[in-house]
Amino acid sequence: MGILAWIIFGALAGWIASLLMNTNEEQGAFMNIVVGIVGAMIGGFGARLLGANGVTGFNLSSLFIAIIGSVVLLGLYKAVSHRA
Repeated sequence: MGILAWIIFGALAGWIASLLMNTNEEQGAFMNIVVGIVGAMIGGFGARLLGANGVTGFNLSSLFIAIIGSVVLLGLYKAVSHRA
């Protein structure tokens, strides 16, 4: 994917994950993008460990994997920062 696609993909995945983890009010658009992109990397790595393809482009399965990775990232952040 190109850089613009990663930004849009990251924004979407990060925003959905922030809604699921109830952190949407705390983070802005930039943090949604960062959380989504890093979450896609985490989710893709985890998916490859389990034998799946990981993030393969701008499609629903990749978005689902990126959202799962973003939720894991936000959960770890909440656990470390004690904001449960």
